[in-house]
Amino acid sequence: MTITSFSSRQFNQDSTRAKKASKNGPVFITDRGKPAHVLLSIDDYQRLTKHKTSIVELLAMPDDDVLELEFPARSELAHGADLS
Repeated sequence: MTITSFSSRQFNQDSTRAKKASKNGPVFITDRGKPAHVLLSIDDYQRLTKHKTSIVELLAMPDDDVLELEFPARSELAHGADLS
């Protein structure tokens, strides 16, 4: 993966070159020398956002999508303390 950087001016003058560069990795677009934006290919974007579910989305799941969890029996969690 190659990381490329364009100033805002360079990006405005040659966005086609920035799009081509995004096929090889992210393209950072800077404003006054500081990163301000990132251009990604759609494949990279989908890979980064795939399978990420926030806790809010999990809590908002409908009742028919019940998440089943198995917890160990309480006796399996408790251990006697060794005081010797």
